[in-house]
Amino acid sequence: MKIAVDAMGGDNAPEAIIEGVEKARDQYSDIEFDLYGDPARVQPLIKDSTRLKVIKTTQEILMGEEPVKAIRHKKDSSIVRAAQAVKDGEADAFFSAGNTGAVLAAGIFIVGRIKGISRPGLTSVLPVANPDATSKQMVYLDSGANAESKEKNLVDFAYLGRFYAERMFNVKNPRIGLLNNGAEEDKGDTLHKAVWQDLHNEADLNFVGNVESGDLLNGKVDVLVSDGWTANAALKATEGTAKVLMNLIRHGIENGGLRAKLAYLLLRPVLHQIGHSMNSSTYGGAVLLGLKAPVVKTHGASDAVAVASTIGQIHRMIETKMIEQTVEFFGQQKQLKTVDNPR
Repeated sequence: MKIAVDAMGGDNAPEAIIEGVEKARDQYSDIEFDLYGDPARVQPLIKDSTRLKVIKTTQEILMGEEPVKAIRHKKDSSIVRAAQAVKDGEADAFFSAGNTGAVLAAGIFIVGRIKGISRPGLTSVLPVANPDATSKQMVYLDSGANAESKEKNLVDFAYLGRFYAERMFNVKNPRIGLLNNGAEEDKGDTLHKAVWQDLHNEADLNFVGNVESGDLLNGKVDVLVSDGWTANAALKATEGTAKVLMNLIRHGIENGGLRAKLAYLLLRPVLHQIGHSMNSSTYGGAVLLGLKAPVVKTHGASDAVAVASTIGQIHRMIETKMIEQTVEFFGQQKQLKTVDNPR
């Protein structure tokens, strides 16, 4: 396997990227890495060059740049060159912690969409906070690639999410849910009501109905689909609530006197375990599903551990041939529709 890495993207790049790549290289003996970036900054950080190759680029797409404009005008940037390597068959996957919009644009316009998929969906894996749930994670898409979506897009997301849950987490017949403002069938706007009916009518999907945002992490479904605007807003609200609660707990311990500090010392192993299980970095990066190859974006503030974890996620995607099976499925669907609706 060969992974094309944007070595320059991210708040902690290139240091965290190189350290994380070396961790992953030591863990997976069957991966080679092409590191796209400035050799003067990248090369000195490499401790062991085994299965690592630095490929020189002369431009860099910054976090605040306009995505489509950047990939069109910065052809020699680390993001564009890494994506182009995947398109040209020189690498099996593209990884970046850089400008999210630029990574999405490079994935769509350079790597390319699977035939039958009109809009790829940004796919996150969220932790499940319910200890009684059968699954410990949930596949969540579209978490921000498309601000507006059509009915067909959300049905495609359901199939993409199903494939991901089956191949990546060995979930048999994943439960599919639709993010909505109520659990009842008739809830939501015109789009969500129509999508509910579409998903309900798909015989090979295990659709279990609507899921409210308050149940986002409760493990009621294995795959949760939504338009990108709604899903992203719900996700950020959930993350923001978690941060507020953590700050309140920290403030309470620091200002709660001796009893609070002693209680923290006793509970520290449990708190650390909870923190690990609820940390999104534990589950890897966000995948742009619906493309011809794995394109994976991790958080801009990711450290070396998160980078290594995301590379493990990419390794699993390549190993299970998930993308090839997705291409085959949607190709068959298109053929069936052509037969059913000949012109």
